[in-house]
Amino acid sequence: MKKECVTMLLAGGVGKRLGLLTKNLAKPAVLFGGRYRIIDFALSNCLNSRMHTVGVLTQYLPLELHKHIGVGKPWDLDRMEDGLTILSPFTENDGGNWYMGTADAITKNMNYVERYDPEYLMVISGDHIYHMDYDELLRQHKEKQADVTISVVEVPWKETSRFGILNTTENLRIYEFEEKPEHAKSNLASMGIYIFNWKTLKGYLEEDATQTESNHDFGQDILPAMIADNRSLYAYRFEGYWKDVGTIESYWEAHMDLLKEDLSLSLNNKEWRTYSHDSNFGPQLIEENAVVHNSLVNNGCIISGKLDHSILFENVEVGEGSVINQSILHPGVRVGANVHLERVIVQENVTIPDNTRIEAKPDEEPIVFSSAESKAVTS
Repeated sequence: MKKECVTMLLAGGVGKRLGLLTKNLAKPAVLFGGRYRIIDFALSNCLNSRMHTVGVLTQYLPLELHKHIGVGKPWDLDRMEDGLTILSPFTENDGGNWYMGTADAITKNMNYVERYDPEYLMVISGDHIYHMDYDELLRQHKEKQADVTISVVEVPWKETSRFGILNTTENLRIYEFEEKPEHAKSNLASMGIYIFNWKTLKGYLEEDATQTESNHDFGQDILPAMIADNRSLYAYRFEGYWKDVGTIESYWEAHMDLLKEDLSLSLNNKEWRTYSHDSNFGPQLIEENAVVHNSLVNNGCIISGKLDHSILFENVEVGEGSVINQSILHPGVRVGANVHLERVIVQENVTIPDNTRIEAKPDEEPIVFSSAESKAVTS
């Protein structure tokens, strides 16, 4: 059962800043890209990187997420000896509670990790959009003989206060970790992707578990403690596309990014596929008078109006005379005739009546239109 590297995928995020999109489900389960959920990207990266021992740690509103993940079949993780295991909070004879932080989530599942006696433990998040070869990350970790390797990406300086920021030497050795600094010294943001030497990490987790004032978090507690002990921490520069879709604006932006020809992340990349469940809907139908420009239209859709820079999930209908611009329509949406949508995210199975106009201006946050708003328009 020994494995060189075990992956722990943190998928219990609440995603409060996504508002209505996470009202009834965890952030990693939010729909994305026309036919996927956000967690599909991390799971597909595991498959493509040959990381086949994956523990998925869930917590917040996990029902839809558990249903989607199942036994991991779409990602070839339905295996007998390793594969995918869902790890939810549990109780023992001496009690138990929720995961109190990212580090605590790993601590509470040490028995799972120890089953495989790994040399390395990789910790990743289930709520980011990116394609990444984790094997390259592990290769650098070995070459540097690091205790910890953290994947980083350059972010705009104005956004550094949203991230954990790493300050490094020229050879990428980390000497300081700042959690969401008001005035950052660097724009190298942690992607929430770590590789640890397991035996080293285990000692820090056990010590952290005894600290009652700890947040039991990697960014706030474990990594600063390792830096203070002069452990060998290195950054791994990631050069591809990566998006933290933690807000309505960033969720909308990530969808618009999918329509750019020069984007390094492509859903049609045959060399690095993104996997999910397949539906049984038939091909889309583009009616004679319809106009479709630079949009993604998925199976089961019937289009009689005009689409421009928009993403349509499966089984969406757009009525005659309607104009859909820079908008995202989730599965089962029904758009009536002569409707105008501009920068709108329409939630699953919502019906928009004829002659409705919903518009967010360029300087405004995109509008999330739910069943509640639909009923209000109808009444």
